[in-house]
Amino acid sequence: MRMREAIVLVVFAICSKAATASAWWRSETEEAAGYCLSWRMAVEANNIRAWRTVPAECSGHVEAYMMGGQYERDLSVIVDSICSYIDSITLSGDGLDAWILDVDDTCISNLLYYRGRRYGCDPFDPVGFKAWALSGRCSAIPDVLRVFVKLIATGFKVFLVTGRDEETLGQATIRNLHNQGFFAYHRLILRGKARYYTSLQLGSSWQKKGTEYGGMWEISGVIFKESIQAIAPSSFLIPCTLSLD
Repeated sequence: MRMREAIVLVVFAICSKAATASAWWRSETEEAAGYCLSWRMAVEANNIRAWRTVPAECSGHVEAYMMGGQYERDLSVIVDSICSYIDSITLSGDGLDAWILDVDDTCISNLLYYRGRRYGCDPFDPVGFKAWALSGRCSAIPDVLRVFVKLIATGFKVFLVTGRDEETLGQATIRNLHNQGFFAYHRLILRGKARYYTSLQLGSSWQKKGTEYGGMWEISGVIFKESIQAIAPSSFLIPCTLSLD
């Protein structure tokens, strides 16, 4: 009897310890997930600025978001709203209505590159990214391609804007875009050799072009967060956790 009681007590102690460890692990995991969700929301709201890497503990969170279907669901809702808005617009008919789209992680995706960089937890590697961009392996983001095709069919002049270097990445970017279905746009604007614009300077530049083109109707993307409201009468931002620009 005493031996049986001792065995029962030992088993109870082991189970109790395992349950305690499981509860501790679960609380740690839930706390990390909560922090990463809060961090992502703060970045998307532009409340955390000039960040260079995703927090190391959030690699799994970003991977789950980008690869688990939530990114596509979020994007689909936004694109449906954009398409509805396009349908509500009456163009001037003078060919001067324009729409601006960012290139990287708006039109085409760099997800495969960032997967090799632990989904943004490793510091940005300019040399590695240049090699990736030259490979022309960026795939179209299907929902944004749907917007692009609709814009062209509606009669907008579509400008594509990127911070990629014109001299070294221009032709590779044009080929990549064309191969993924982005053609018939009005102009692709890349960063020139002797110029690098801040978002505010870019905003001022597009404000001037807005006069030339009768007003920029829309800007959709990730690189004009700080200045888009001053340029277009309405604007859309799409989710892009990995963009470091």
